Amino acid sequence: MKRRQFVGAGLALAATWPLRGFTSVLKGVGDLPAKTLAGGDAMLPGSSIEALAASLRGDVLLATSPDYDRTRRVWNALFDKKPALIARCTGASDVRQAVNFAREHQLLTAVRAGGHSLSGKSSCEGGFVIDLQQMQGVRVEPETKRAYLEAGSLLGQLDHECAGFGLATTAGTVSHTGAAGLTLGGGLGRLGRHFGLACDNVASFDVVTADGRFLRASDHENPDLYWGLRGGGGNFGVVTSIEYRLHEMNPVILGGNVVWPIEQARDVLRYYRDIAADAPDAANLAPDLHWEPDGAKLAIEVCWSGDHAQGEAWLKKLRALGKSVRDDIAPMPYVALQSSGDEILGVGQYYYLKGGFLTQLKDDGIDLMIDAFKRMPSWFLLFFDHGGGAYRHMAPAATAFPNRDMLFALGTIGIWPNKDGIEENSEKVRANWRELEPLTKGFYTNLAGPEMTMAHYRENYGANFERLVALKAKYDPTNLFRLNANVPPKMA
Repeated sequence: MKRRQFVGAGLALAATWPLRGFTSVLKGVGDLPAKTLAGGDAMLPGSSIEALAASLRGDVLLATSPDYDRTRRVWNALFDKKPALIARCTGASDVRQAVNFAREHQLLTAVRAGGHSLSGKSSCEGGFVIDLQQMQGVRVEPETKRAYLEAGSLLGQLDHECAGFGLATTAGTVSHTGAAGLTLGGGLGRLGRHFGLACDNVASFDVVTADGRFLRASDHENPDLYWGLRGGGGNFGVVTSIEYRLHEMNPVILGGNVVWPIEQARDVLRYYRDIAADAPDAANLAPDLHWEPDGAKLAIEVCWSGDHAQGEAWLKKLRALGKSVRDDIAPMPYVALQSSGDEILGVGQYYYLKGGFLTQLKDDGIDLMIDAFKRMPSWFLLFFDHGGGAYRHMAPAATAFPNRDMLFALGTIGIWPNKDGIEENSEKVRANWRELEPLTKGFYTNLAGPEMTMAHYRENYGANFERLVALKAKYDPTNLFRLNANVPPKMA
């Protein structure tokens, strides 16, 4: 038997792990101020906090707990929120207890898996955080081409386990992103043109709904919920595990970048636009405009996930364009390409991003993008994600994710190592986006900022919105899960 000390609100908690079973005891906790769903202040009875701690296999952290500061921090340091308490869940049973506690006390509640929310909604000030970071693990069944993922797992874990069996599925572009959050918002990625959105590859979800029920959502079980979880975000409950369909893929792909000086950007982007729309599904071509020490550059990152010989032949048209200053496309492990942006998008920096989808890209739009980029400082990046391909293989109404007509996703992001000038810099990003936003139609909810309102989501979801509202009313009528790309319930 092991023992540990838990410190919260200046008091000690002794917890034991016998060989069978688990007992967590927290005594003498005083009443705790907390924020409610209605935005007011409430006092949580100490006895209720003690009961919650006793019901969990994981920990309850209060502001004075040793791990509180480390646990509450999220990827985007722009958001430095301090919840009243955190429930570190170890499985679906803990999640049910935490959800019941949040509902019974009507607490402002955030759900944190990978903590990559650009809008800071994986934490909350003065409320309650249901933390899934300890729920990690991926099991691959190569015979059935399935992966079973615990909801706190990161994309890099999913990619690594799948690659070991010559299998893959779409899983974003930064390996320390949480897989569950990415998937619930749709899930763009380097393999998306080949295999579809991450949510298109989900066979089933396990989810705890606002009333504490544990449900399976699939084609055959709760199919309405299954529809909404594929692109509807965290509106309907806490997903505890995901079953993904996998695809055969060589774990070594053709990957890397071709880089040109900014002076060639107009010609290169116009040519890129013309070849990208009809590119083979195995080709993912992602341009970005960025600053290097010797000046501004245009790079196009390549991920060719098909036959190498066919890829080498097709990519000649891209690699021969203009006079590149760098070309490092070569066979490389897919997992290496997936982690290539981990440092520049590292945990604990300050980020501000705006973005939207492009259904067309005209010459004057390209000119506007380049000109707007050139007026920005070195901390600024303009980037594209490559659409079309398998993203369009499903109808807009087949899942909650509506933006199937996208050709490209356009994003602008500021990245800073500290708070210096953060407000001024963020306004520069906003001003830049005001120039570019008229080129776009709809947006990627995973990259939505904190200023997005219900009107924005209504417009973005289009014909799917009313169905999402009805679904919300069924599974979360009090809007307990509101810290997300929120769709409110239709109230009677």
